[in-house]
Amino acid sequence: MMRETWLMKFYTAVIERDSVTGLLVGYVPGFPGAHSQGETMEELNENLREVIAMLLEDGEPNFEAEFVGTQNVALA
Repeated sequence: MMRETWLMKFYTAVIERDSVTGLLVGYVPGFPGAHSQGETMEELNENLREVIAMLLEDGEPNFEAEFVGTQNVALA
């Protein structure tokens, strides 16, 4: 079954590596409950897809914040 990309919804996830477990941890800013973890980027992506799909079963999210971007901060 072919999926049309114009039917897909895209969410921005922030990804960090947990210094204790070494796992990748991802979350969608402002989307309550949209977070997961995985050993690889592929596993994390699949886990996030499952969590987001499950959360969307309750309807469209009411985002608490909007992801704007990242910024480098330089110190001398």
